[in-house]
Amino acid sequence: MLNIGWFSTGRDEAARQLLQAVQDNIYGGNIHGRINFVFSNREPGESRQSDLFFELARSYNLPLICFSHRKFQNAIASEAKQPQTDWRLRYDREVRKRIEKFATDVCVLAGYMLIIGQELCQEYSMINLHPAPPGGPLGSWQEVIWDLIQNKAQKAGAMIHLVTPELDRGPVVAYCTFSIKYEPFHPYWQKGDKDMLFQLIRQHELAREFPLIISTLKALSHREISIRSGKVIDAQGKSINGYDLSAKVNNAVEGKIASLRSQ
Repeated sequence: MLNIGWFSTGRDEAARQLLQAVQDNIYGGNIHGRINFVFSNREPGESRQSDLFFELARSYNLPLICFSHRKFQNAIASEAKQPQTDWRLRYDREVRKRIEKFATDVCVLAGYMLIIGQELCQEYSMINLHPAPPGGPLGSWQEVIWDLIQNKAQKAGAMIHLVTPELDRGPVVAYCTFSIKYEPFHPYWQKGDKDMLFQLIRQHELAREFPLIISTLKALSHREISIRSGKVIDAQGKSINGYDLSAKVNNAVEGKIASLRSQ
């Protein structure tokens, strides 16, 4: 049984859809695990979208921990004798106090809009999604796609990586890739239509994000891979540089991709 901690700001519909998708896979037995808590850096009343997310978490009877980083930061700022520069460290330490009673094998950052500090990510195995394959561009998803286009990349993809103090540079847990050389991309490479390439790559990458997260949690829950001391280990106990889930993820989104191609 994989014990999962869920971190999310809950800022949009996608945050709710992802939580629902993972819960559906837990209920269906695809993921042999459970979400032991949901943590948000917002509190009720701060955002309508977050409030909807909280309602969803409660509907699953998941322990919900709400701790506003904005309120905490403002409280620190009001302490005249305390330096404001350390508020993030102090916030993460308060987060730890709130989650330490829960059994946790892995924490999923699912639309969590704060950068995790060094102490917290070294104490817990935390995973995050980056919209590029291993060795690919860093930065936001927009920056990643423009980099792929500028360098005429052959492949795009996404990866789940361990969270470390170095942003988006942690060890790769799992990943998927797909070709952007052939149909439906090829005509737009020929035309030099960068705007259409941008849209297509984003559509195809986005379609794979949920399946990749779900497939990664499934692999972890079935011990196909494990996280030990900051390293990713395969079923034979060997250290690996990411688990290639391309075939599973691409098969999972085949119907969705066919729909995108017909648009």
